[in-house]
Amino acid sequence: MNAKILVAIIAIALVGLFSFTYQVDQRETAIKLKFGKVEKANIQPGLHFKIPVMNMIEKYDNRILTLDVPPTEFPTNEKKYVKVDFFAKWRIKDVERYYLATSGIETKANQRLELILVDGLKNEFGKRTIQEVVSGERAEIMDVIQVQSNEEAKNFGIEVVDVRVSKIDLPDTVSDSVFKNMRAERDRVAKDFRARGREQAEVIRAKADKERTVILANAYNEAEQVRGEGDAKSAEIYAQAFTQDEEFYSFTRSLKAYINTFNSNNDVLIMEPDSKFFRYFKKSEQN
Repeated sequence: MNAKILVAIIAIALVGLFSFTYQVDQRETAIKLKFGKVEKANIQPGLHFKIPVMNMIEKYDNRILTLDVPPTEFPTNEKKYVKVDFFAKWRIKDVERYYLATSGIETKANQRLELILVDGLKNEFGKRTIQEVVSGERAEIMDVIQVQSNEEAKNFGIEVVDVRVSKIDLPDTVSDSVFKNMRAERDRVAKDFRARGREQAEVIRAKADKERTVILANAYNEAEQVRGEGDAKSAEIYAQAFTQDEEFYSFTRSLKAYINTFNSNNDVLIMEPDSKFFRYFKKSEQN
């Protein structure tokens, strides 16, 4: 066979093979059309067959896509506007619905999704004050919007994976008012905590004072008891000493009295010469 004919046959065969087959990438999902109508949807990655002219293949990215919405103003329930910068993450869930609703054009899908998100955010922001939107309920709003937008987005075959607000800007006239309200609220909370702290401190202080009083009373009671027992023991010892040698006991008691009385050069004692206090001095003089 002539080499040129062989090459021509091989070329025709390759062209025919490529005409009857198509490949879907792992990052894609595809739909097969037959004379413009959907014949097969959600075609999985791999090599597939088609009939030329009769079939047409549309491929779409099945990865998560991003819709970045330009900053949009929304009114709050105070009739004051906030400028919100937000975005959404979405992907194709039902490729047949997606094709029928948007003709497979990503721009159309983004436009429809943007309308849904803007309407939902307008409704949610309109229920809240500026302070609630800025300080505390942003995550709650995003959760509500994601659920609501998902319900509507099902109609054109997409799934909303996430909705996030990246920034909220306030008009200058509103910012001061909001920040003042927020500062006042924080001051109120701080004062409440301080008041609770002082109250708790008073309770602890009163409890400590009570325990201190009880401890001192118990200590005083024990001290008096010990002192009484000591005095009784001392009296007992004195009594025993007195009965054993009355004169020696009296002498030692007098010596102790002399020592306690004349313990300084400046001490002066005025009494009668015949006082019993000096009886042992008199006896020593007589001896």
